[in-house]
Amino acid sequence: MGSSIVVSDANFAAEVVQKSYEKPVLVDFFAQWCGPCQMLKPVLEKLTQEYDFVLAKVDIDQNPELASTYGIEGVPDVRVVSHGELSNGFVGMLPEAEIRDLLAQLGLKSELELGLEAVREAIAANNPAQAKQQFDQLFQKYPEDRKLILEAAKFLLSLNQLEPAQKMLATIQEHEKGYFAEAQAIKAMIQFQQETDNPVIESELDQQFSNASKLALEQNYEAALQGFLAIVGKDRKYKNDGARKAMIAIFDLLGDDHPLTKDYRKQLMLTLY
Repeated sequence: MGSSIVVSDANFAAEVVQKSYEKPVLVDFFAQWCGPCQMLKPVLEKLTQEYDFVLAKVDIDQNPELASTYGIEGVPDVRVVSHGELSNGFVGMLPEAEIRDLLAQLGLKSELELGLEAVREAIAANNPAQAKQQFDQLFQKYPEDRKLILEAAKFLLSLNQLEPAQKMLATIQEHEKGYFAEAQAIKAMIQFQQETDNPVIESELDQQFSNASKLALEQNYEAALQGFLAIVGKDRKYKNDGARKAMIAIFDLLGDDHPLTKDYRKQLMLTLY
C-alpha cells in the first residue's frame, strides 16, 4: 500500500515535503554502520506493505547537511512529516507493535485492519458469503495473523461451525500473550454453544447452566454472569467447577477493564471465600 524511497538533499523537498500533503511520510535517518538501523529497516519496509505511508530513507553519512538541518544526533532517528510539517517520531530501535501504535496515531490503518472492517460490515449486513470471501482473501496474505484467526473463529462460531473454529484456535499457544486468553474465551463460547445445542437436563443446576450458556451466546453477559454466579454459590463442584470457569471465560472475552469484569470478579471472590 505504501512505498519506500531513498532520499537525498536533491530530492528531499519533492519526495518528502510535497508528498506529505498526500500521505504521511516517515523519514528514517540511518547509517550503514549502525546495527539498530539495520534491524529497524526490514520492520519499516514490512509496514509499508500494510500501511499507506511513504518511507523516506536518508543515509546521514551521504547527506550530512540534512542530518545537520534536522538536528540528528543519533541513529536510527525516525521523523514524521505531514502536510509539510516535520515532527518527532522515535529514536532507536522500537518494537513493531509500538511503531504500529504510532501509525495508528497518524490515522493510518493497515490493509488487514481495513479488510477486517469490511468483514464486519458484511456480517452486520447479514451477508456471510461475502464475509467468507473477505476472510479467504485475507488468509492468503496473512495466514498466521493471530487477530485474523480469532476473528475467523468467532465468525465460524456464529455459523455454528464449531469443529473448524476449534482447529483454528488450537494454533494459538499459551505463550502468545494477548491472544491466548481471547482464544480460550472463544473456546468457552464454543462450549456454551455445544451446551445449548445438546443440553442434558437432569437437575435444576443443569437447566440454570444451560440458560446461562444461552445468555452468553446472545452476548447478554451480565445476565449470564448472574446465572453462573448463582450456580457457584449453590455448588462449586458442579461440572468440575464449570460455572466459575465460565465466568472467567467471559472476563477474558470482555477484558480486565470492562465494568462487568470488575464487578463480577469481586462478587465471585466474595462467593468463593
